[in-house]
Amino acid sequence: MKPRFRLFAIVASMILALPGTAASSTVWETFTESPLGGKINNVEEPRVDRLRPRPERISEDLPKPEDGQLSISVEDAVVFALRNNRSLAVQLFSPIIAGTFEEQERAVFDASLFAETSLSREKIERNNLVTGKPVGLRSESETYRAGIGRRLSTGTSVDLSVRQSRSDSGTVLDRQAAGVELSLTQALLRGAGRKVNLAGIRQAELDTMISIHEVRGFTEALVAETETTYWDLLLAERQVLIFREALRIARQQVEDIERRIAVGTVAETELAAAQAELASRRQGLINAHSRREKNRLSLLRLINPGSSDAWLLELEPRDCPKEPDIELDPPGDHVALGLSLRPELAEAELRIEQGDLEVIQTRDGLLPRLDLFITLGKTGYADSFGGSFSDITGPGYRVAGGVSFEWSLKNRAARAAERRALAGRGQAVASLDNMAQLIVEDILGAHVEACRARAQIEASAERRRLQEEVVRSEKVKFDVGRGTSLAVALAQRDLLESRLDEVDAIIGYRKARIALYRLDGSLLMRRGIVVDADLFAGE
Repeated sequence: MKPRFRLFAIVASMILALPGTAASSTVWETFTESPLGGKINNVEEPRVDRLRPRPERISEDLPKPEDGQLSISVEDAVVFALRNNRSLAVQLFSPIIAGTFEEQERAVFDASLFAETSLSREKIERNNLVTGKPVGLRSESETYRAGIGRRLSTGTSVDLSVRQSRSDSGTVLDRQAAGVELSLTQALLRGAGRKVNLAGIRQAELDTMISIHEVRGFTEALVAETETTYWDLLLAERQVLIFREALRIARQQVEDIERRIAVGTVAETELAAAQAELASRRQGLINAHSRREKNRLSLLRLINPGSSDAWLLELEPRDCPKEPDIELDPPGDHVALGLSLRPELAEAELRIEQGDLEVIQTRDGLLPRLDLFITLGKTGYADSFGGSFSDITGPGYRVAGGVSFEWSLKNRAARAAERRALAGRGQAVASLDNMAQLIVEDILGAHVEACRARAQIEASAERRRLQEEVVRSEKVKFDVGRGTSLAVALAQRDLLESRLDEVDAIIGYRKARIALYRLDGSLLMRRGIVVDADLFAGE
């Protein structure tokens, strides 16, 4: 290979290997520091283009429906929801979509091939200077050009091209020309430097990270909703049992009074109160069945078991509502967790970083465009195709260079864009502060509610025990003729309310803890569920 050809081959290989483009392994290998001084994650993490649409772990351990009934624990319900919930499946597409914008931004730095050709033919008539007669002159030309070009993150554009042309004037032999040309254009003001040129890629990467935080927030809300609905279903089941028992007791009371009326030991006026209480128990049982059915449908939608007759599937909660033995942490600990774990705060911080990048880009737009360009070339001439390329190695060469300048006199669009970017960043900072304050308020309020719910457990149990004594006392009075059926009915009604309140207090405390853990951002961590960028990478 001729030395000059070897030189151009080396230059071409250097262009393809230059950093800051998508053809290299990663853009950020040569730009690992953000414009704000923070470390930038390698773009290979996360590979959201290979996002798994559903968690597959422990799927074989999930219970199967039998005879139209599915017996599940609260842990089973959560795993079902993580695997099958359709809303979560929809949300998981967001990081995939956001990841495509990263590739789109990187494509700006991809190398591109170009080729062009042109043909021309011209025929004119001129008077012969000797004879004075018109003479027809014909000329033809062909031009072919091909090459490779690339834009670099430094603000440099590089083109390497090869061209060949042929001209035939009709009076002399064909003239062949061949050439190799290297063109470099470097931005000196606007568009210069990696910070501004890689800002678009960094913004797209931040969008992907934001979408992953959104998935985490959605997953946390889904787990909280699933657990809460599970306990609501269990509460409705217990309420149905309590109302059935109350209905049975009320029916026995009516039958007992009817027997006493028949033997003349009780006046007929005592029957109305007992019958009214029996009707009230029927109403309560109907409402309890309705609440249970609604909670069953809600939980079926959340866990989506996938059975062909899923909506007809009966759910049987296996967990028992027991008095908790877990003490609440101090409110300050929950606040500290919330300020470090809440995905909304992480999103807001990323929005601020996006605002910083937007400011960098808009300030770059305030600068005038000043570009330096230089072209290096070698051209060979001959009367044949091969000869023209052989002549390239001759001593001749071509060098051209210069600068180009452009600047809008008022530059109003760029100034408006900068003001908008600064205002947007200020708004993002204010939003972060406001969100942090709201989160602290929500956590403290949830902690107060959890403390109240825990205190209600013992209070409701004490009330139920005392109310049982009241019912026994009223029954004894009625049996000896010193009480009325109305007093017995009212006592039984109060006992029913106390039993309902006791179960509601136990389950209410569980639900209050779920709400507290969701608000402080630790629910997924406490349940052993991880939503991290690394999990979105393929095998």
